Amino acid sequence: MELASKLNNYHYNKSLKEFAKKNRQSMTKSAACMWKYLLSGRQMLGYQFRRERPILNYIVDFVCLELLLIVEVDGATHESKEAEIKDAYRDSRLSEVGFTVLRFSSWEVLNNMVDVDVILCDWINTHAQVPPPGPRQRGKS
Repeated sequence: MELASKLNNYHYNKSLKEFAKKNRQSMTKSAACMWKYLLSGRQMLGYQFRRERPILNYIVDFVCLELLLIVEVDGATHESKEAEIKDAYRDSRLSEVGFTVLRFSSWEVLNNMVDVDVILCDWINTHAQVPPPGPRQRGKS
C-alpha cells in the first residue's frame, strides 16, 4: 500500500465518517482532556491535530497529518492480551503507510498530563521534518 500523503488524502476512509462523527460527540474523559489541554487549536507546538479521524479501516483518536503522527488514548478495554494483539496489528498497518502511533493510557492522561505533554513535545522536536506552521505555539522544547 502506498504511503499516506496529500495525494491519497492520508488514506481517509469516507465509509467510517459517520462513526467518527459519533465518536467525536461522545469522547471519553481522558480523550476530552487530551484534546482540550494539549492538542486542540494548534496548542502542540503549532501543529494541527484532528480528532476521531478515519484512516484505513480504523478511527484514530488524534492525528497530525503534517507529522504523520497518531496519538491514541487507551482505556481499560486495551488492557487484555487480545486487545494488545489487536492494537499491535492496527499500529503495524498504520505504520506501513507511514504513520507513527504513540499510545498513552487514560490514567497517564488524567494523572500525568505534564509527562504526556513532554513526551509529545520531545517526539515532535526529534522527528518533525516540517517546521511548525503557526505563531500559536507554546514555545516548549
